[in-house]
Amino acid sequence: MDFTNALNTKIRDVKPSGIRRFFDIVEEIEDVVSLGIGEPDFQTPENIRRAGIKALEEGHTKYTSNLGLTVLRNEIANYYKRNFNVDYKGKNEILITVGGSEALDLCFRVLLEPGDEVLVCEPSYVCYSPLTCVSDGVYVPIVTKEEDKFRLTPEALRKVITPKSKLLVLTYPNNPTGGIMEREDLEAIAEVIRDTNIIVVSDEIYGEFTYGGKKHVSMAEIPGMKERTVIVSGFSKAYAMTGWRLGYALGPEVLIAAMTKMHQHAIMSAPTVAQYAAIEALRNGAPDVDKMRRAYDNRRRLIVDGFNSMGLSTFEPEGAFYCFPCIKSTGLSSDEFCQKLLKEKNVAVIPGTAFGNCGEGYVRVSYCYSTEHIKTALKRIDEFVEDLKIEGKKCAS
Repeated sequence: MDFTNALNTKIRDVKPSGIRRFFDIVEEIEDVVSLGIGEPDFQTPENIRRAGIKALEEGHTKYTSNLGLTVLRNEIANYYKRNFNVDYKGKNEILITVGGSEALDLCFRVLLEPGDEVLVCEPSYVCYSPLTCVSDGVYVPIVTKEEDKFRLTPEALRKVITPKSKLLVLTYPNNPTGGIMEREDLEAIAEVIRDTNIIVVSDEIYGEFTYGGKKHVSMAEIPGMKERTVIVSGFSKAYAMTGWRLGYALGPEVLIAAMTKMHQHAIMSAPTVAQYAAIEALRNGAPDVDKMRRAYDNRRRLIVDGFNSMGLSTFEPEGAFYCFPCIKSTGLSSDEFCQKLLKEKNVAVIPGTAFGNCGEGYVRVSYCYSTEHIKTALKRIDEFVEDLKIEGKKCAS
């Protein structure tokens, strides 16, 4: 049987992740020094791991409520009240999901009708366009610029809004640029959409990682925005729990109820053991988050200084754990740069075009690796850039 023709056409036409496409190439080469993947090099903190082990030993291995454990939802509500002064009801405004990815998928599926427009700041993480496609929406990129610190400006937003605009996706702190939105930035965006029916999807998975004394601000904090905002986040990045696959959505009761219906049929409930571990993370994980943030901050300075010193100008990221060096001076495209660097120096970074067409001329570099690992990679990249300069001189002569 020819399954190619049997596939749903929308699924068939979705492009594979640009990150994973490049990562598959990396796996075929030995001794690669990778700065490509956004996975913390820290272990899940011991107290969180022990909470998971304890849950296993006590036999907590059955389904939970579709919404997730009540105590976990209440802890998430407490966390948002404590950190952002936003009130959510654990009973009916919070849904526990299989990673933040499931929460995004559910949100798009229950909100989008055919032709609805999804406005997305680019460069951006790779999942929003495919999720829009399979939900019959229309993906509308909004290009953010380095001169604006990769922040969404009200002017750029106004230009793309139409009567069909349904969702505005904000991914801040941003993957891949490391840009953030401060309170006055969000207030300006709120003013633009206040008289529209646009719903904000705020992907805050990197919210715990901001630098330079700046604190993450949630769109739900802005007056009048909580009732039209869906927050998506999780435990993967802040608590180094990527493999535990646990996320959540916070939003209006009607929306959470609709998302829960889809979650019931597709998933049933998020992993039970992971939920017990997450309770411990929220109650006692702050010191470990602070420790990781300080380590990432040191690595951030190291890697930005390293790229700037080799002549690849790099915007100083203010959040997440990525930087976005400009490689236009090399004369190579993003894809050429990454493939040539991998082939000649065994160093892996991700082409900026994996995050939207406007990422051309940039590469994404993750600094959630050890300092020694980063130093090794920087040394090889520096050699690579010098080799390119020598090649350029030879061609010119």
